[in-house]
Amino acid sequence: MSHHFDTTRAREDARLNVCDMYLFPGARADTTAMVLTTNPDAGVFAPSTPHPEAIYAFRFDVDDDAQEDVVFEVRPSGESDRYQVLRVEAGQTGSGNLLLEGQVGEPVFAHGVQAFVGVAAELWAADAFGFFTLVNALHQEDRFATEAFENRNNLFKNRNVLATVLEVPNSMIGKGRVHAWATASLHGHAPRTQVYRWGLPLFTHLFLSDPAIGELADRFHVSAPADDVADFGAAVAAFTAKLARRAGAVPDPDAYGQQVAYRLCPVMLPYEIGTQARFDPQVFNGRPLGVDAFDVMLTVGAGLAITDGVAPDTGRIRAQFPYCGRPYSKAQQQGLAPVRELIGLSY
Repeated sequence: MSHHFDTTRAREDARLNVCDMYLFPGARADTTAMVLTTNPDAGVFAPSTPHPEAIYAFRFDVDDDAQEDVVFEVRPSGESDRYQVLRVEAGQTGSGNLLLEGQVGEPVFAHGVQAFVGVAAELWAADAFGFFTLVNALHQEDRFATEAFENRNNLFKNRNVLATVLEVPNSMIGKGRVHAWATASLHGHAPRTQVYRWGLPLFTHLFLSDPAIGELADRFHVSAPADDVADFGAAVAAFTAKLARRAGAVPDPDAYGQQVAYRLCPVMLPYEIGTQARFDPQVFNGRPLGVDAFDVMLTVGAGLAITDGVAPDTGRIRAQFPYCGRPYSKAQQQGLAPVRELIGLSY
């Protein structure tokens, strides 16, 4: 539920739903690995291939101006199971430099770049209905629901996603501290249109959850980070202050709300190239696979340590490329209901 089905477009086609992004050092020396996941119903209730008109992109700001400088695009190549990976620099004319071509389900290596697009185990864990209890109690009853996570039910257990994984030489990104985000765009008969953006886990579901500002989630997904402070900063500060006040752990909720808004906006994932990734309430530096980001973001939002009692299935993570969890079998997925039906709810 990091960003699972939080727009109308994503609920209509799960392949356009960018669920999560991860960023960490690659297993090969002087490389960075990046993972973008889509389609939390992959293989069972939705196709296990990318959208035929979608461009999935990893975007990097390397000079701290919230503008993209380097982009790695994964786009269809004629058939639904073929794709191309391109590197594009800001201001570059044309479509960018072609790095490699691949086939869904098979790792490929060329020009120092590794790529994989295929089904993988979902590594997001969350008690989604406990989460709805928490935000409903806050917005409808103006209280902190201490009972929210008593059931400890991971809605995403045994589910698969479509993972897009790249491992590139650090020199293809840049040096020092960068900021990253991921997007899904549609192209075809019409000009390219961005339909989805991911910047940090759980951002829209949590910090833009107030029904009074319900249109902000859709606006977020078609916008760019440079506009985030103006567009979403006040909403993030107000929500955080409200949640922190009811949680009762910080002495000045309004000041804390401003602090969190300053930290989260522009909504991008910071990372110091070449360092170990770390994602916890104190430090965002990339995001390794297997970290329980749901608990992290709830803790940041409330100013109080919160856990829902469930965790990602880290035993499926691989130490080598393509890193993502080995997918669950059909037998392991028996009895599951579509995620889009379970959490495609308004609150």
